[in-house]
Order: sequence, then structure tokens, then C-alpha cells
Amino acid sequence: MVATAYKPLLEKYLSRTRTYTYKHIRLQIPPQVFHPGFFYSTQMLLKYISHISLQQRKVLELGAGSGLIAIYAAQKGAYVTATDINTIAIEYMESNMQYNKVELSIIHSDLFHMLPQQTFDMIIINPPYYKKNPVTEADYAWYCGEQGEYFQQLFKNLNDYIHTASDIVMTLCDACDLNMITTFAAQYDFQMECIYTQRNLLEKNFIYKIQYTP
Repeated sequence: MVATAYKPLLEKYLSRTRTYTYKHIRLQIPPQVFHPGFFYSTQMLLKYISHISLQQRKVLELGAGSGLIAIYAAQKGAYVTATDINTIAIEYMESNMQYNKVELSIIHSDLFHMLPQQTFDMIIINPPYYKKNPVTEADYAWYCGEQGEYFQQLFKNLNDYIHTASDIVMTLCDACDLNMITTFAAQYDFQMECIYTQRNLLEKNFIYKIQYTP
């Protein structure tokens, strides 16, 4: 009942470009881009990385959206690469980067497809949760494909971008097909460990640490 009442109000609010402020970061977020202020996954990741030293570490955020996490990591001294498949997200991420006076390497890419092969010290993933084929660019923030194709491609290519000490974290929720995701991970020799759980009014959220275990 809470979710049913909340959804139409949220959809109306997000139907136009909004200004959002997190600590000292100010963002412009259009309707076609995932809004980090209303979904707990982003807040969890920000809280998690706030306790980690990122100074001079190479960080990759896959599906960076408005750029909030990427900008926050850059403010903490990281060398950040931020990707997104959504061209509108890329446009706004660039302007948000400039407004907040940080340096990001911003790449328009579906997962790793346009990302030059290299290794990162940390990879941050806030993936699409729901099993449905995306139609619009904005849909890619929500839908991972009817068969979870996003996660299959993620784990298939992930090993090419890590080294033995890389930290990989991903947020998920109880609406995800967790069995499917862990099966894809195992198929490519990755192990997922839940390191944080938080329940809110709408769902239970998790942070998973991902390790390569050949």
C-alpha cells in the first residue's frame, strides 16, 4: 500500500529535470536518468565507499547515470572512469562533472563494450534489477533483459578489467533474481558475498562483494 501510494507522486516529481544536492555535490538530473535521491541503492554505495580510502586509486563505475558516485569518488582523490549506455546520462554527467569541478573519464558504453582494456583497483556496479528487455535508453537503468543478459555479459568480461587486489562491489535488492545472478557469477568463476543488508519501506537492499575464484 505504501509503494502504491508513493509511485504516482514520485513519477510526477521525476517527470522534469530536477536539481539534487548530496553533501557538497550539486547535480542536474533529467527524467531520462536514474535519480539517486529516491532509490536506496545509490545511498548504500555512497555510505560504503565513504569508509574506504580512494586516494590515487583507479575506480570504474559501470552505469554511472547522473555521475553522483563517480563525482564523490573523484572528490576523495580517485582516478575515476564512469560509463553509461544512456546518451542523455552521458550529456548530463559531463555537465555535472564540470559544475562540481572534478575530472572524470566519461565513456558512452554498454558495460565494457567501448571501454579500453585496462585494470581497475575498484569497480562499482549499481545494475538494472528487473527481468525485462529494455526498449528505450532510459530502460537500461531498470531492466537487465528477460534472461538476465546484462549479468551474463558483466561476468563474462569482468575478469579482463581487474587485478588480483581489485575490489568489486555491486548493489542488489530482493526483487532481483539472485539465484540467476549468482549462477552467472559462478559460470565465470566469480563468488558473491553479501556484506551489507538494509531494509526500507519498499524492499530489502544488499551490497555484494565479488571475488574472482578460478
